[in-house]
Amino acid sequence: MNKVYLITPNNLDKKFYFFLPKVLATKKVKFLQLRCKKSSAVKIQNHIKKILPISKKYSVKLIINDNAWIANKFKNVGFHLGQKDLLNKKNKIIIKKKIYFGITCHNSLDLAKKAIKLKANYIAFGAFFSTKTKKTKYIAKKKILLKAKNFKTKIVAIGGITNQNYHELLENGADYIAVSSFVWKNKDFNPDQAIKLFK
Repeated sequence: MNKVYLITPNNLDKKFYFFLPKVLATKKVKFLQLRCKKSSAVKIQNHIKKILPISKKYSVKLIINDNAWIANKFKNVGFHLGQKDLLNKKNKIIIKKKIYFGITCHNSLDLAKKAIKLKANYIAFGAFFSTKTKKTKYIAKKKILLKAKNFKTKIVAIGGITNQNYHELLENGADYIAVSSFVWKNKDFNPDQAIKLFK
């Protein structure tokens, strides 16, 4: 199964870089989103330079969270924007450059329609389950996935996804499942063991 949209932890330490090649080598991951909310632009760019050779080796698309203008500095790197990020003038300019990108649509088909008008390559709905990765403000129901299939745009499901609940999201129309804590903060399995549980 090559349907995991893997989101990095905020802190990319030695443990992360040790396990990243092992995780990507499983061929489970289609996208890797770099999500370092508290890092400076310089630090994020340094991480990109370290991660790109690894992601390229395993044919994984690297996505930068929030900062489209940073993604624009690198070849074949995409970006992901939340609804607030769409208001950023820098991001608006980069969107028009037709770089690969996706947009968070929470639990709204109307937001999804707006994202498609912007020619987003994928739309993300969630959270479907409780999650510790970020505060859950919006709750999405599985039926939104079925309805969104009519848009003929790739769909990412996000929020509290584990090896116990991901099947129902794929069965209801999600093309990819976004995973973070289950892989990087799992108390029972190492990251490379955890990712293998998605079969």
